Amino acid sequence: MIRLPGPDGGVREYEPRAEPLALTTTGALTSRTVFSAAHVVADPYADTTPDSPAAVDWDATLAFRRHLWSHGLGVAEAMDTAQRGMGLDWAGAAELIRRSAAEARSVGGLIACGVGTDQLTGPADLPAVRKAYEEQLALVEDTGSQAILMASRALAAAASGPEDYLDLYGHLLRQASEPVVLHWLGPMFDPALDGYWGSADLDTATETFLEVIAAHPDKVDGIKVSLLDARREVELRRRLPEGVRCYTGDDFHYPELIAGDEQGFSHALLGIFDPLAPLAAEAVRTLDTGDVAGFRAILDPTVALSRHLFQTPTRFYKTGVVLLAWLAGHQDHFTMVGGLHSARSLPHLAKAYELADGLGLFPDPALAEARMRSLLTVYGVPQ
Repeated sequence: MIRLPGPDGGVREYEPRAEPLALTTTGALTSRTVFSAAHVVADPYADTTPDSPAAVDWDATLAFRRHLWSHGLGVAEAMDTAQRGMGLDWAGAAELIRRSAAEARSVGGLIACGVGTDQLTGPADLPAVRKAYEEQLALVEDTGSQAILMASRALAAAASGPEDYLDLYGHLLRQASEPVVLHWLGPMFDPALDGYWGSADLDTATETFLEVIAAHPDKVDGIKVSLLDARREVELRRRLPEGVRCYTGDDFHYPELIAGDEQGFSHALLGIFDPLAPLAAEAVRTLDTGDVAGFRAILDPTVALSRHLFQTPTRFYKTGVVLLAWLAGHQDHFTMVGGLHSARSLPHLAKAYELADGLGLFPDPALAEARMRSLLTVYGVPQ
């Protein structure tokens, strides 16, 4: 038994499982394109502060990407899961993109990389925002990776209305050499993105978003929607031009959105697939056979963990993701760039461990238990 703290201030006993879940994850995924947004592994020996440039353990970071590719998932690189704008600056993100793209080429892994404007560190006008996007787009394309045009805090601050979004995104899409993924990240993930696409009203914002896509359907591979609103995502994907895909970014409703309905389905680009990679791959391979019920039977039980990790303030979900990577043995420590390992409470982390262990996510449950005990001891929880 392990003693875990609860949200009421008490301590409860939990019996960890003895064996991991048995999985047979081999071969490519065929019915859906699936990306996992991947976290970065900090260098625990670096003498840094939360305001310092990120110190990254490159070996462990790239090893985790190889883990994702080994299960058949694509890597969505330098996204918010990698702490873009929350500990990882543009210089660090650019190095991450270069290294991950080279690793992808060496193993034949699928990769797409985030393009933003985070080299802008203060107020910027629209020409400066456009130049920043262009610089990052050029870097990503030079590595041979697919580009994901991320939502920009600087654009949200500089734009005066929908026409500014239409003009800037139109310019970027015209000059993109290959079709890109457009990313709509909701304010629950980043409060600075409130009112994106020129309106705080989501119906109005949706019309502008669709107008951007309709004007350049040949330059849009797909859209990634992270609004945590399944109904809105379904309605949006039904209105996409033929050939433009919807990649769900909904970490609350992903099983039903990926499974789809008689009118279509969503592909996936999800932060929760970082800790769920083996289970997610197993589920999609089951879906590849046409077994929707089997797919749901594997993936539905994971939603409780995802909802826990992504509970408000949602932007701190990365802390739980990195905790689970440490417990699973993918890294040797529970340290994050920017000091973000302190962003969630001990009861929150304890519940994340319990839910993940219950799913059989840890390849070595005894290692996970020992590491969780060590964390609890540091916090003063007697075992």
